[in-house]
This record gives sequence, structure tokens and C-alpha cells, in this order.
Amino acid sequence: MARILIIRFSALGDVAMTIPVIHSLAVQYPQHEITVLSRAVWQPLFQGLPANVGFVGADLTGKHKGFWGLNSLYSELKAMHFDYIADFHHVLRSKYLCLRFRLANKTVASICKGRTGKKKLIRRHDKVMENQKSSFRRYADVLEKLGLPVLLNFSSIYGEGKGNFAEIEPVTGPKEDQKWIGIAPFAKHIGKIYPLELQEQVIAHFAANPKVKVFLFGGGKSEQEVFDTWIAKYPTVVSMIGKLNMRTELNLMSHLDVMLSMDSANMHLASLVNIPVVSIWGATHPYAGFMGWKQLPVNTVQLDLSCRPCSVYGQKPCWRGDYACLRDIKPEQVIAKIEGIIS
Repeated sequence: MARILIIRFSALGDVAMTIPVIHSLAVQYPQHEITVLSRAVWQPLFQGLPANVGFVGADLTGKHKGFWGLNSLYSELKAMHFDYIADFHHVLRSKYLCLRFRLANKTVASICKGRTGKKKLIRRHDKVMENQKSSFRRYADVLEKLGLPVLLNFSSIYGEGKGNFAEIEPVTGPKEDQKWIGIAPFAKHIGKIYPLELQEQVIAHFAANPKVKVFLFGGGKSEQEVFDTWIAKYPTVVSMIGKLNMRTELNLMSHLDVMLSMDSANMHLASLVNIPVVSIWGATHPYAGFMGWKQLPVNTVQLDLSCRPCSVYGQKPCWRGDYACLRDIKPEQVIAKIEGIIS
């Protein structure tokens, strides 16, 4: 038996993308103990994994903050006697932990982020539109360097089934023969958000259909204000803000017929429960390697502009100044993709 530590801090979407790889590893190496080190808040993501997967929550704003905090975190990890360290993140924090483990003669491997290919993809002139390796593949490559090759054959955190419906029914009501659509209209950066007035036209279209129920996914005060105005206009639409925790939200997603999402965490969460996602791409592009697990390229909505993609993560300001990559997507295009899945 070996003990394997997998390190990935960061945003929800990136952490969610580790699940298909860690699940595959756990199933194919049941004799090994696997521990995931991430931000404590992401623990619910790992609850549905095989029994040989454990979780350690890092408190990066509290007791594990800064240099002394990292040393304290290393001491806690060292006491767990890991044999292999897989760094899925390769940032300052994880590099420092890996350095300490190397000095203690542990076997360490880190992710190769493929920055050169991504730079060519997003540069303004002479773009090279080549599909980059997916994050899933990059994570699996780290394990391969440790002598733990994995076949990525994950389907859902619920196996072949779905989440326990009785757990969410008090909040959602019965499903009966309705089609359920999840809509997650927000993302971290403006370069990834479909303009809200256009998004509203998509919502209005489905809200008018009694055979369809729309659930809005988001969080935070400003997003709640937007949802409140939509719900006032379209009473059949349901906001999920504050109604479920992460674990039960995944359960609800498993009962959706389709999710409409930006290039954001909700695309990855819906992918983990084996639900088709219609994803809208603006400043970013699926070629950068962040497409949802097993999602079909045919379900993406994106425009062929010479300036796209201009950013790997969507944080750069639009140099044209008009975000045409998002503004010029017609609501009818989005509606058609969704109806192609639910009809």
C-alpha cells in the first residue's frame, strides 16, 4: 500500500476538474490511500468518491496563511507519511510544499501547464488555433510521472444513477414529466458572461413553457439581485441561491435534463453528474483545455472571430471594447441548442 497526496488549491472549477482523474485513480488502485489537499470549502465535492480517498482542508486565510502557515501545514502533512506527492497546481504554495517533500526524499511530480501552446492560442496576431491538452489529461500525466498511469473512465459521482431525489424534493417539488433546465448565467470575469439582457430572453422563452422548469444557479448579493428581478417577471423560474448546499446542489444537477452555463464552475459541476451542458464561450475557448468532462463540442455556443480567444481565463479587457464575442450571440442560437437536447 502506498500513500498518495494530491495538491490542488484554487477556484472551484479547477478543483472540480480533478474529480474524474482522482475517481479513476481510486478505482484502479484500490490498494493505495489517496489524500486530496485543497481549500476546506471544497470538501463536499469529494464526499462521493471511493472509500480510499480522504481529504485535508487547508485554511489558507487562517492558520495556514503565509510562510509560517505553510510550514505548519507541511508539518501536519509530514505526520501522515506520504510516499508520493502529485502537485496538480504548481503555484508558489504547492511548489514550496513539494520542495519540503523532496528534501525529505519523497517522490514528487508536478503538472505541466502547457503555457507556450496557450500563449500562441490567445495572442493577438498569428494565432495558432490548436486544441491544447485538457486539464484532465494534464492531471493524469502527473500521476503517470509517479508510475501510476490511469485510464480516465469516470462517468458520474453517482455511478450510473442520480442523487437521492427525496433529499431535494422539498425544495424543488416533484419532477413528473417536466423538463428541468439549469441556468448558471455568471462567471468570475466579464469576458465570460453572456450579456444579462440577452440571457433574460433565453429565460423568458423557457419560462413561458409549462412543460419546462428553470432553475437559476449562482451566489452572492449582486447575483441574487439579478435573479430577484427575473423571478418577479417570470414567476415559474426558481432561484437556488441559499436553498441548497454544494452537496445537495450537485444532487439537483443530476436530475436536470440540461445545464446552460458559461465557461465557469457550473459547467464542471454539471459534468460531474453526467448532465449535458450547453456552454457559452466569449473571450475564452474550449481549445485552452477547460471544456467540461465528456461534454460535446456540438453543445458549445461560440462565434468565429479572428480576435478569439484573447484570454485563457477571461480576465483580460476586450481590446475591441465591445465584447462582440458575447454580444453578437443571438438568444435564438442558445435556445436552439437547449431545445435540441430536451426535445
